[in-house]
Amino acid sequence: MQFDSKVSDLDVFERHESSVRSYCRSFPALFTQASGTVITDADGREFIDFLSGAGTLNYGHNHPAVIEPVQRYLQSGGILHSLDMHTAAKMDFIKVFQDIILEPRGMNYKMMFPGPTGTNAIEAALKLARKVTGRRNIVAFSGGFHGMTLGALATTASAQKRAGAGIEMGGVTRMPYDGALGSQIDTMDVIERQLCAKGSGIDPVAAFLVETVQGEGGLNVARPVWLRRLAALAKRLGALLIIDDIQAGIGRTGTFFSFEDMQVDPDIVVLSKSLSGFGAPLSLMLHRPEHDVFAPGEHNGTFRGNNLGFVGAAASIRSFWQDDSFQNRIAVRAQQLREGLTRIAADHPHAIKRTKGRGMFMGLDCRNPETAGNLAGWLFDKGVIIETCGPEDEVLKMLSPLMVTEAELAKVLGLISEGLIALNTHQISPDHAAIFNQIPRSAEVV
Repeated sequence: MQFDSKVSDLDVFERHESSVRSYCRSFPALFTQASGTVITDADGREFIDFLSGAGTLNYGHNHPAVIEPVQRYLQSGGILHSLDMHTAAKMDFIKVFQDIILEPRGMNYKMMFPGPTGTNAIEAALKLARKVTGRRNIVAFSGGFHGMTLGALATTASAQKRAGAGIEMGGVTRMPYDGALGSQIDTMDVIERQLCAKGSGIDPVAAFLVETVQGEGGLNVARPVWLRRLAALAKRLGALLIIDDIQAGIGRTGTFFSFEDMQVDPDIVVLSKSLSGFGAPLSLMLHRPEHDVFAPGEHNGTFRGNNLGFVGAAASIRSFWQDDSFQNRIAVRAQQLREGLTRIAADHPHAIKRTKGRGMFMGLDCRNPETAGNLAGWLFDKGVIIETCGPEDEVLKMLSPLMVTEAELAKVLGLISEGLIALNTHQISPDHAAIFNQIPRSAEVV
């Protein structure tokens, strides 16, 4: 589809769109097309996308295996909006998800479609946990991000984001994430003492809400043993374990669910972002059958029946998850990414503290937050879209489509190294960072 679009018309957004917009401030271009890992602007300039819609485009932009079934569905007159009524598209997705994702992994969950976004699914998970247990208190973690609606926002660590609500938000106890207190302290020891001690003053816990990798919190990674101890503590306390796999799931860490190899069996799992396979809004809450206690309509939403999302999701699962080939491909690219980032960190110890993350969910922890912002701005000038994360936006975050090629990944790694050299020799001008750093970079900065 052709639009009458000119870069010179960008002031339209300044005049008419709310000032709350964020990503467009860091990437000032008028984008018109996208394919695979490449986005094209109105001037015909191509950018390698290492943002992927904040993790929404794991299969890349407009992958034919996903887009073509969606196009056929539209052309056939398939129903688009249906609330939560039965549709052929929803039936197909449920069967595919059960047969290809859940059953082979020995998972027994019911599916709930709470609304179009991840924060909708988090809200549903919190409500369900409170109803199942009859308790109010949710334990969330330092560095966590779970959404911007009030319930999810209450569990989000960022004081800046919570302040935007304009009201006091309760029902949440914050505990230190794995590694948050330094390498010498196992935070599970602290958590267990806090929650199990008589007279602690902490209300009984309804659920623990946790990410296995904190995507907005700085790519902090929970160790399997830490997560297993958390699961055991939840069981001991009669609480539920909720894993937020919105950004870490659907292949981002190497497997469909980020916790598959951790010997953990959560009570509730939340998915969204890349679930539809092509960027359409779709979220899913998985819960144990014994927790299926909502009355009809007790949690609902107008857009919980996104049939285009169901079509794309079913197509992506059929195309990429019926065997191990896609997962093996992710492992190869993840090794290339890990080795490349490790080499960069070793070559530039003055600027980089360490690598962080796992799978295709990694980044560089910069010694100075300005380094990450300067580098991201310079990379955009070189044709790479990439963001930062962490409490001070100090981590350069690699979030490419999982379909990224060896050559594309090598090119971006090379540019990062080149940028660090330019930064060290003062070849990056303030202009490179000025645009990128005019706001706290991450839309979910913690």
